[in-house]
Amino acid sequence: MAESEKIKNTGLRGVTVADTKVSLIDGQNGILIYRGYRIEELARNSTYEETAYLLLHDALPGEKTLMEFTAQLIDARTVPGFVIESLKQWPREARPMDVLQAAIPLLAITDHEAAEETREANIRKAIRLIARMPVIVAAWHRIRSGQEPVLPDKNLSHAANFLSMLHGKKPDAETARDFDVCLVLHADHTFNASTFAAREVVSTQAHMYAGVAAAVGALSGSLHGGANARVIKMLLELTNEKDIPGWVKQQLVSGKKIMGLGHAVYKTMDPRARFLKEMGGRLGSKLGLEWLHTLSVAVEENAVREFEARGKTTIKPNVDFFSAPVYHMMGIPADIMTPVFAISRIAGWAAHIIEEKFGDAQEKPALYRPESEYVGNYCGKTGCVYEPMGKRPG
Repeated sequence: MAESEKIKNTGLRGVTVADTKVSLIDGQNGILIYRGYRIEELARNSTYEETAYLLLHDALPGEKTLMEFTAQLIDARTVPGFVIESLKQWPREARPMDVLQAAIPLLAITDHEAAEETREANIRKAIRLIARMPVIVAAWHRIRSGQEPVLPDKNLSHAANFLSMLHGKKPDAETARDFDVCLVLHADHTFNASTFAAREVVSTQAHMYAGVAAAVGALSGSLHGGANARVIKMLLELTNEKDIPGWVKQQLVSGKKIMGLGHAVYKTMDPRARFLKEMGGRLGSKLGLEWLHTLSVAVEENAVREFEARGKTTIKPNVDFFSAPVYHMMGIPADIMTPVFAISRIAGWAAHIIEEKFGDAQEKPALYRPESEYVGNYCGKTGCVYEPMGKRPG
């Protein structure tokens, strides 16, 4: 590529860095596909356990296979005791995403297969991470609240078990199913920032836990997974706002963001947001929280209308906009919403890590190593002259 043709400062938008069979986004038409299956089909008919199997194995499981995979997940839920004891020593004010990221290496040092690099060993590591990350998140919330962690219940589904460990009581069947759908919707999303972080790290031949720790760190940012916490903060601050249209206009006139709107890839409404919007309406009616759903829809509709009037027709709700009120209705604290994102996305991260390590031959180097263009101080081919301390200004 000629010097003048170099692509830079794009955030890698529009730059294809690798092939993948894990998932596909058609941003123009609002389509999301996992391993060939539309997200709408999976959300309506699948479970998180089945979806996780699909992402890891590139095929939907049969009945016996799914039972075996589910049993493996249940068996792997037990977190080594010293990990939970360690959490009890950490500052109670620590942010949950920091706690989760810090806990991943603890899980690594307890895993005798951590450094074993076969596809089969990585599948087993993925199962342990999928099973144990929810336990870590729920345990930390209980610990910081001055309560004892709730042990996993082998009789509950993956989704129901997390809500049980978080709240200390079993959820009703409808709420458990709704949360299960949320996990399916968040399980993968192609080469987003956290997934790319995971793949970049393991391209160095680092183990799965190192890649996942990096992914958790990337997800913690407010422009990625942390956006849903900012959405619920915004909505709760608007509880007593009488003029939503006026508030929306003022936000845009003053150049401020309306969290949860717009996406780096989607040019129409995020297909996951459609499910969450409908779910929010049902949960609101069921729990007497119609006001929160009504408020969410009012902000959405007025913001989209204002953006369209300004010629910005591609700014629509993303997954964070409606997941925030849904999780709030389920009793999930704002700062636990991004960890919930992580305990779903771990299935996708693991699938991408395995693909990076063992996928079909790809026309890419074994190690990600992008270029940069130096634009700093330059003193010619020999470099700048090092001045002794006494001769430097200041």
